[in-house]
Amino acid sequence: MDLTVITTYRCNAKCSMCHVWRYPTRPEDEVKPEDLEDLPGGFDNLNLTGGEPTLRKDLETLVDVLQPKCRILEISSNGLRANKIEPIINKYPHTKVRFSLEGFEETSNKIRGEKKGFEKKVAGLMRLKELGGTDLGFGAVIQDDNADELVALYEFCREHGVEFATSALHNAFQFHKNDNFPYDRLRVARKVEGLVTALLKTSSVKNWFRAYLNLGLIENILGHDRLIPCTAGKDFIFIDPWCDVYACNVWPETFMGNLRQQSWDEILNNPKAQEVYEKVRTCKQNCWMVTTARCAMRNRMVPQLPKWGPFWWVVKNKLRVSLGLPINFDAYIDYSTCLEDEDVPQREFYLDKADTKRVQSSDEEHYTFVGDYFNR
Repeated sequence: MDLTVITTYRCNAKCSMCHVWRYPTRPEDEVKPEDLEDLPGGFDNLNLTGGEPTLRKDLETLVDVLQPKCRILEISSNGLRANKIEPIINKYPHTKVRFSLEGFEETSNKIRGEKKGFEKKVAGLMRLKELGGTDLGFGAVIQDDNADELVALYEFCREHGVEFATSALHNAFQFHKNDNFPYDRLRVARKVEGLVTALLKTSSVKNWFRAYLNLGLIENILGHDRLIPCTAGKDFIFIDPWCDVYACNVWPETFMGNLRQQSWDEILNNPKAQEVYEKVRTCKQNCWMVTTARCAMRNRMVPQLPKWGPFWWVVKNKLRVSLGLPINFDAYIDYSTCLEDEDVPQREFYLDKADTKRVQSSDEEHYTFVGDYFNR
């Protein structure tokens, strides 16, 4: 269903939960438009991300190549260079754009290590809206440092007429970081309940199913199993800047092939792919990413429709909030089994610290924490 292309590992933010900015790629090594020309059409959601995709001088060309191959083309950006997306919105106003916003001004700038980042992102997204952008929004990574602002940030997005997406603090092999765990899982999880309720109170069907996705984030934050089994590899694939193809963007053992060395069909149908599908089926990584969770929630035959489990949960709980009744979260979630982490290190913040970078060459080991981290 969905494809993510990591266009670059260069980044002009310095996030506390992701150290990709310390390990940038060389522009000459990064995936090129011609590498993607032979991809098939028919993807549902195709996401161009990074690192920071607006650092690519040929981002508009990448969009030209990929836009005809999908129902929705998405650009996930930190929003610091929103002007680089303006020509794309002028040409393709239905392009989905999400800027990272971790809270209000002080919180977001601190977490993401961005001077005046909040101000730039809001102004930049409003400019894209003025240009006719129809699918614009902000996205936040739910964590201890911003959980108290979650519902207010959602309301801020509603007031500005833009969408609000969420994920939870997690590890991934491209982050060059393996200690992204909440300090207080129970407190953070309980804060998400308010967002779930707020989403169900709206008239937006998309928000209703986002409520279910956030229910999955509560389970994830508590250290519980996924609500729905993962279907990465079959319903979602991502391509890194060196054209390496993986079934998911969390677990490096899902490597499937290289797009410069193999055709798309060869990658999906060789014995290596079959091994990866089996690994995904038995995967113990506890993650609930919007990319793979969204796919797992949807009908494989008609991606715009949900599976029955999410559908009936939404129907039941939308009815409850419409009648003024509270959602009984404890009926769905066992809060008594909240995972307790020991010795979670304090995350560092880099707003006023100098960059320390090591450029990655194409012939070296790209991911420093392969085999040395886990999501629990």
